[in-house]
Amino acid sequence: MSELPITYRGAVYPWHCDHVGHMNVMWYTGKFDEGTWNMFAMLGITPKFLRDNERGMAAIEQKTSYLRELHAGDIVTIRSRLLHLEGKKIRFIHEMYNGETDALAATTDLMGLFLDTEIRRACPFPEDILANGRQMISEHQSVESPSGE
Repeated sequence: MSELPITYRGAVYPWHCDHVGHMNVMWYTGKFDEGTWNMFAMLGITPKFLRDNERGMAAIEQKTSYLRELHAGDIVTIRSRLLHLEGKKIRFIHEMYNGETDALAATTDLMGLFLDTEIRRACPFPEDILANGRQMISEHQSVESPSGE
């Protein structure tokens, strides 16, 4: 069984931590966002593609579960699973792990829209990106997830 693709690797720095000594929620969100852009690139949704085609992405819903604390010095690994890509909508999950212990630290479930930035409205994904998404979803379905998805 293969694993989900790694979409982010990094570290927790002291300035990421709050007054109780663990990584603050704003940094979980930021690291998940970096994973999002790496997963988008795997689908063909690169910054160049978006600029050249007057397109953009917008998050419309996000649910995060904080399962274990991360502290300064911890290594962070994010793996991502594409759940749905159809029409103008995308849904995916990120799983954040402590890179040293492999303990699941947090998950986030996101829903987004593909946008025409000129008219400021949602629009359908191009067929090549939809095809990439179908392939990715097929690959991800064979991987068990500790988050239950």
